[in-house]
Amino acid sequence: MPRETSDGFGTAAPTVSAVVLSYRDEPWLERCVHALLQSKGVDVEVVLVDNGCTDGAVDRLAPTPGVTVLRPGENLGFAGGCNAGAARATGEFLALINGDLVVEADALSELVASAEKPGVGVAQPSIRLSDDPSRLNSDGNEVHFLGFSWCGSFGEPATKRTAPRAITSVMGAAMVIRRGLWEELGGFEPRYFAYHEDVELCRRCLLRGLELVNVPSAVVVHRYEFGRESSKLYLSERNRLLFVLTSYEVRTLLLLALPLIVVEIAALVGAAATRTAGAKLAGWAWLLRNRRWMAERRKLLQSERLVPDAHVVHLFATRLRAGNFPLPGWMKPFDSLLALYWSVARRFLTPA
Repeated sequence: MPRETSDGFGTAAPTVSAVVLSYRDEPWLERCVHALLQSKGVDVEVVLVDNGCTDGAVDRLAPTPGVTVLRPGENLGFAGGCNAGAARATGEFLALINGDLVVEADALSELVASAEKPGVGVAQPSIRLSDDPSRLNSDGNEVHFLGFSWCGSFGEPATKRTAPRAITSVMGAAMVIRRGLWEELGGFEPRYFAYHEDVELCRRCLLRGLELVNVPSAVVVHRYEFGRESSKLYLSERNRLLFVLTSYEVRTLLLLALPLIVVEIAALVGAAATRTAGAKLAGWAWLLRNRRWMAERRKLLQSERLVPDAHVVHLFATRLRAGNFPLPGWMKPFDSLLALYWSVARRFLTPA
């Protein structure tokens, strides 16, 4: 990849490989790729992964200088698609950018400036909503102590954030990580397919003592669709449990056993009421079938941690307050009871 200079002294600009996935109809894909190639202060290559694009956008972009197209011949999911693209990356930094997202010219350079700092694992920009770019899609994702995850500050004014800050998790739609760290972690676990793979990767960074950072000066606009994928309920619920059961320490799991069981029963009842119980049961069945692999995954994640759960529990959300998916009124008292339980249980995780 050719390198350009970022100043008048001949200093080479940081090299960034932007991995972009394409899936089904992608009305913003061409805008996304061209915006990445026009980034300032960094030298960018785009690795475009065709996960099943149906509107011809990938074919139109294929001849573009600086763009490499991968055609795996099947939908690898978000996790597998990012892994495939990252395997072809040559940059010092890896940017994962959704095909329905447009970066501002200096967004990547701002993110690289944070991601290259010692002690930083992943940097996330200020992700704005396309129908009102003055409002946030995410300023860093929240993660509940039972594993639920959602867009932080969804719909709130973007002006609420003015300085970089530590966050619990990044939104996989737009993130920058050192390629060396990505390779050390082995990328996303492909069995997640989609949803929560970013949560697991971020938790692994935190448990290695690395910080996750939101960079408000790096601005991107996202054509956000909450329910684009029909299998979202199945994948998100299955993967939430996969994340909790493999990432948490034994002591944490024992403390959360009761609320986890109660919430799973409540989730099944709720799914039955909306005629989606099949998706919930299918998730449980997948976990049961893959229990041996999960045991191996758990062994790996626990062996690589450098700090106990007690060092990161302060980052967990205690209430289910997703702006993009408001809690039903009947659930609010239950949510309060869960928060009360956690306020007591977390004290047993505090190191002596």
